[in-house]
Formats: sequence, C-alpha cells, structure tokens
Amino acid sequence: MPALSQLKISATTTTNVLHLGGIMVGYKLARDRYDSTKPTSVLANSMCTTVSLFSEMFANNKLIDTMNLLAIEPLGHGTTRCPTEHFTYWDSIKEAFAFGASQGGWTVVRVALIAPDRILMPTGTSMDYESADSRSKGACDSKLRLNPFYQKWSSLAPTPNFILDDVWCEMVVDLGFPKTVSTAQINFWNSTMKKKVRGALLCLLERDGLSLRLRNIKCPVNWLQGNQDMPFGAVLATEQIRLFTSSEEAKLQVIKGGSHYLNASNPIEIGDALLADGQKNVKVESSAKDQYT
Repeated sequence: MPALSQLKISATTTTNVLHLGGIMVGYKLARDRYDSTKPTSVLANSMCTTVSLFSEMFANNKLIDTMNLLAIEPLGHGTTRCPTEHFTYWDSIKEAFAFGASQGGWTVVRVALIAPDRILMPTGTSMDYESADSRSKGACDSKLRLNPFYQKWSSLAPTPNFILDDVWCEMVVDLGFPKTVSTAQINFWNSTMKKKVRGALLCLLERDGLSLRLRNIKCPVNWLQGNQDMPFGAVLATEQIRLFTSSEEAKLQVIKGGSHYLNASNPIEIGDALLADGQKNVKVESSAKDQYT
C-alpha cells in the first residue's frame, strides 16, 4: 500500500458538469492521463470514504498498464459538491465500465439501467433498500443504528464549525475495514470522515431498492462479496445475483475473510478480478473489430 503520507484525503483534480445546477466533481485518473486504446473502469467509493479507498488499485502497475482507472467521488464525499442540499446517489455517474464499493455498488448498478453496454463489478453491497427482509438475512439495521446520528446532525441554524465526533468515525471503521487495519490508517480515515457526511447519510437511509429492476440489466455482472461483510453479510448477495436474469453473465465470488470494504481487506483479489475483466473486454472488442476488417 502507498505510504499514508503520500495519500490525499480527497481528490485534488476536479471538473465541472451542469447537472443539479453545476457539480464540481472530484476525481483521480491513473497516471494523470487517458489512453483511448485501453478499456476504462470508473470507480465509485463507499460512504464516508474518498478516492483514497482505491490507493492499492492505483499502485497496481499491472492493472493500470492494462486499463484506465478513473475514481470519482460521489456527491457528499471528498471534493465533489453541488449548490443544492438534496441529491441522490444516482446523480453522480452517467456512464462507466463500472466498479463500485458499498454505496458505489448500488450506484454502478443503477448506471447500467441507463448505460447498458458496460461491465459491472459491485462489491460489498446489496440491491435491496433498508428492508425487514434484508435484516432477516443478516443485514444490519441501518435506520436504527444511523438515524440518531442524522437527527443529531440536523439543525435549522448554520453550524459552520461542526465536525463529526469520534463515535461515528470508530463505528464506520469497525463496520467497513478489516480487523488488521493499522492505527495510522484509522487516523487517516478518521480525519477524512470528519469533513462532511450528512447528505450522504440521508441518501443511505432513504435509498430505493433495485430488486425489480435487475432483470433489465443485460451487461456482465461480476459481484464480489466478503464473507465477513458486517453491514450486509453474504446471503443477500447469493440471492440477488440470481435476479440478473437478462445479464449475459452474472457471477458472484464470496471472498473468504473479506470485509465490507473489500479494497482494504483483499486488494489483490479485487485487482486480479478487475484485471481479468479488463483483459476479457479487450479480447471481445478486438474480435468484434476483426469481423469488419
């Protein structure tokens, strides 16, 4: 893993898009350049994190020799911001060869509904909303656990000096990262999480489910889930992968010892899976071009 001293809390490169009255989008592009001859994977980070969640992937030379990596911070995270207080997860990304962690997993699947010619790799996620059925199958009760934080953070009066307390930060680290996470890494993410989170938390608490829409997704789906994923477990993923009935290939890999943030607990497996999909995509595109030459 790159030295923590070399990591930036959030993206230092931005671009502006017109959606929602103008969004400043924070992003990181591997090697700071785009190669049109390579496939591109857009990475969507999990709640309370930034593009730094993908530091292992950006340090994987074999991976970035094969494909462009573009990490985008969703609204409510890192450098990405807009002039309106209310937004949804789906307002951040429009097209992608898409990899998403946790909330990013929901986001990239939603992307496939409007940009079907993509390859999806959701990780550490669920396609359901915060339902009783999910809780009966091992998912945590997010509304019970997180709504008190949201209520505490809500104020009609401006609070410009507000920062998140350590209770929230410690909970996110405990739920998302592996038990092997170092003190230095915990301190890094604690400083990151204290920047802003209220809007993203509202999206999490009130997001819609995608179960009835999954049958409309036709692109390949390669879902990776850790068997030690505390927020969602692995039972939901095992059931929900079967709902991608129109996908040309839908498969699930349950990774032994994998935490909720698989990028943190199993970066090698994640890198290898993304690399394999990228190489496979190159071969398919090359074969298609050969038919017309």
